[in-house]
Amino acid sequence: MPDPYFEGGGLHQIERGGFLKVHADFNWHEKLRLDRRLNVIVYLNKDWEESYGGALELWDRKMTHAVADVLPVFNRFVVFATTDFSYHGHPDPLACPPDRTRRSLALYYYTNGRPAEERSSQHSTVYQARPGERQGRARRAVERVTPPVLLDAARNVHRRAGSR
Repeated sequence: MPDPYFEGGGLHQIERGGFLKVHADFNWHEKLRLDRRLNVIVYLNKDWEESYGGALELWDRKMTHAVADVLPVFNRFVVFATTDFSYHGHPDPLACPPDRTRRSLALYYYTNGRPAEERSSQHSTVYQARPGERQGRARRAVERVTPPVLLDAARNVHRRAGSR
């Protein structure tokens, strides 16, 4: 079923210099009490040039290499399974002109349960460093010891404060 609350979904807009580190998405919707299973992204960027960057990188399970780069061009529709290892992001800062933004519509879909081979404990978004890229030690330490519900709450407060 679709998420009627758009938890983490909806319209995304990234300005010049913005990025989204490689990550695997949260796997459980607390309000719906359902498993997140599918990501759908529709890009809304007319006349997007490759030199602007912002390609969606899809990484292999072991984070050794990107298996695909998807340029965020107008009307491109991307669908992928939400698993503990569906690592993705656009980790390099955008180089678009100052008057342009990278826009997309993100929709997430849920089921009641998932196949046994995909079951894991509930978790918030899990960020991964690319090969040769350092992830801050302090951030990793905080993420290891902080309950996922508190990490999600802190991210929501941060996200809301940034949109004001």
